[in-house]
Amino acid sequence: MPQNVVRREARHLYAANPRSDAARAAVEALLSLQNAEEREIERVRKASGLSNNEFHALRYLLQAQREHRDTGPKDLVVMLGISNASVTNIVDHLEQLGDLEREVHPTDRRAQLLHPTPAAAAKIERAYKLFHETVVHSMDSIGAADAEIVARTLDAITERLENIERSENSHENTNTHDDTNTERGSES
Repeated sequence: MPQNVVRREARHLYAANPRSDAARAAVEALLSLQNAEEREIERVRKASGLSNNEFHALRYLLQAQREHRDTGPKDLVVMLGISNASVTNIVDHLEQLGDLEREVHPTDRRAQLLHPTPAAAAKIERAYKLFHETVVHSMDSIGAADAEIVARTLDAITERLENIERSENSHENTNTHDDTNTERGSES
């Protein structure tokens, strides 16, 4: 029974229902896809033996490596949004597992560079490969016109969500700035 509740909650729409049956079916399919992806990634993450932050740290380090960027612990603090102490624990554990190597920065001996190992790359690839292959296969199986509609629709959804995030971040920054100015004004 608990798993039935979890499955139904994943399909619950926290908005007014779409106007047409076709749109309702598309929204339900999108919510189901989102839930399936989350479950698959979590399943593979657990099988890898990594914590959520360790898993994400490896993903970010692998992307930085693909972009030929030097990355250190301070970068992970920003990327993961966690403390220096937490990043130190993550780096220590990933190094113990053989998923990460540290290198002294070539120009700043106080700094470290972090490099994911081939074993780490294999863990992350396993996590995403089946999901990505399934998506590619499904998109390849529909006509080009339908794939264009899917792409436009998903891009529009993504853009709206990113605009919401930007707006909220802008609002938070404005409030922080206003709070700082208010505090300074009250000190005078």
